[in-house]
Amino acid sequence: MKRSLAALLAVSALAGCGGGQKIDPNAQYGPNPLLPEPKEALISDVGVYKVVGWKAGETPTVPAGFRIEAIATGLANPRNVLALPNGDVLIVESKKEGGEPVQRPKDPIRDWIMSMAHGQAKSGEAPPQSNRITLVRDANGDGRPDGRSVLVDKLNAPFGVAVIGSDLYVANTDAIVRYPFVPGQTRITAPGVKVADLPAGPINHHWTKSLTASPDGTRLYVGIGSNSNAMERGEEAERDRAAILEVDPKTGLLKVYASGLRNPNGLTFYPGSNTLWAVINERDELGPDLVPDYMTSVQPGGFYGWPYSYYGQHVDPRVRPQRPELVAKAISPDYSLGSHVAPLGLAFYTGASFPAAYRGGAFVGEHGSWNRSDPHGYKVAFIRFQGGRPTGIPQDFVTGFLKDGKARGRPVGVAVDRTGALLVADDVGNTVWRISHAGGAPAAGTGGRSAT
Repeated sequence: MKRSLAALLAVSALAGCGGGQKIDPNAQYGPNPLLPEPKEALISDVGVYKVVGWKAGETPTVPAGFRIEAIATGLANPRNVLALPNGDVLIVESKKEGGEPVQRPKDPIRDWIMSMAHGQAKSGEAPPQSNRITLVRDANGDGRPDGRSVLVDKLNAPFGVAVIGSDLYVANTDAIVRYPFVPGQTRITAPGVKVADLPAGPINHHWTKSLTASPDGTRLYVGIGSNSNAMERGEEAERDRAAILEVDPKTGLLKVYASGLRNPNGLTFYPGSNTLWAVINERDELGPDLVPDYMTSVQPGGFYGWPYSYYGQHVDPRVRPQRPELVAKAISPDYSLGSHVAPLGLAFYTGASFPAAYRGGAFVGEHGSWNRSDPHGYKVAFIRFQGGRPTGIPQDFVTGFLKDGKARGRPVGVAVDRTGALLVADDVGNTVWRISHAGGAPAAGTGGRSAT
């Protein structure tokens, strides 16, 4: 007799609670994470939490000495945020249409679970329109918006956004598009011009395309996620995917900058350098403590293992054919963020209003993953940097998105505005949050609590 999805979900939850080695989350942070043996199962460990949104007066939690407030509410799935030098904030609202073909018996279960995990709060506040960029104006930098408008709409599942000179570049799910844009403008009426096509098609598993510009503005870098978990759809489906592409914004010519990165997001250059960094969502279904997601500097021409191996030369036994010659040259990432935290946003702190220990460190928006019964992620983490390198264990900086087994929100993109405040796009809560320093003496970067 055919089991209901609810029954299958119950079985998967029991599978996730079964014995096995318990790993201290702190052991999976940093450059040398503890990696248990891979554990495959018919039904994977899962953790899905009912979406309830934020009640009136509720906010996420921030450390002592900081304050948090909403700068925009009633949004439609805000996934990314870009702060402009004049104080304007661009909010990318995005929604993917359509599903994916079923290839394995467990795919419908996984897809149903993930649809619940990515669901929006049904508060009645979110407008039906999405796939647009909303502009919020804060002329005096006090955190209280002076105006709000739709800058450009009718986009195709946008995510990445960058400004070079008088041009706005938007990474839709299938192409990079350029619009004429002068800071201060509140509405773009000119049509967009396609700069370059991006891998998409009827199977478009990782649809978000992160985007950043080189410090000199001569190149764009776009993150292209894989079309599968571990190449189960074959090599052809992964052409130019699981990679970061380098794009000439003038000609549209592109090339692979680095590969073997399952789902690269949060592309950004370390302040004052030409070193590109990204956060990477690693593969699922090898157990609740595999594979750690990570943050890494990205070497030009570098190969980072996917799908053949993870964290250097740790071979994924599921992948066929094996490629030992590629495994041999796989680069180990710089810093593990823990397993299944689903990092989607990265911003280095370039402001001056937070205490000095935060300067040069990294804020990471951890969306939270479905592939473990004990939740990880659902927060914004802070990682200290020394000499341009990450150090120590993450500090919980913005928390409270998951409370009493229910999801109030889920953080995605992060950015630092011109006042030094941190902005956080919350796609489930349909809100963009602003965190500013309010005095006091928070103990920044002196350790931190493990991911929960």
